[in-house]
Amino acid sequence: MKTTLLILICLSAVVTTASALAPDTRVFELRTYHTASPAKLEALHARFRNHSIRLLTKHGMTLVGFWVPTDADNGRGTTLVYLVAHKSREAATASWAAFRADPEWVRVKAESEKDGVLAEKVESVFMSPTDYSAMK
Repeated sequence: MKTTLLILICLSAVVTTASALAPDTRVFELRTYHTASPAKLEALHARFRNHSIRLLTKHGMTLVGFWVPTDADNGRGTTLVYLVAHKSREAATASWAAFRADPEWVRVKAESEKDGVLAEKVESVFMSPTDYSAMK
């Protein structure tokens, strides 16, 4: 029993040390969706709330948060901004490819856009945390 406990403690120390030495390859993606109207934004919220969040998570993405601008000159009523974390840039590419090919997503997107696209423009910015970031 003591030997097993000692082995477990040693393994834990090795895993912790290896994790501390492994480079942090995470990237964060800031996505901004611009809609034509408040009605389209509400439909976009519904799609995220009811479908997209679960599907994005299913395909390996970590959703950090969602926001809407509070100022009219910055898109209040027509803009959605969210932040997603990926294990690496390569993981992001693979996750997005799997998400876009998911039959459920294809169906949900088509149904939600039967009266026209929800987002007229989507911006994506990939970012790495600085050495002094709380995200490190």
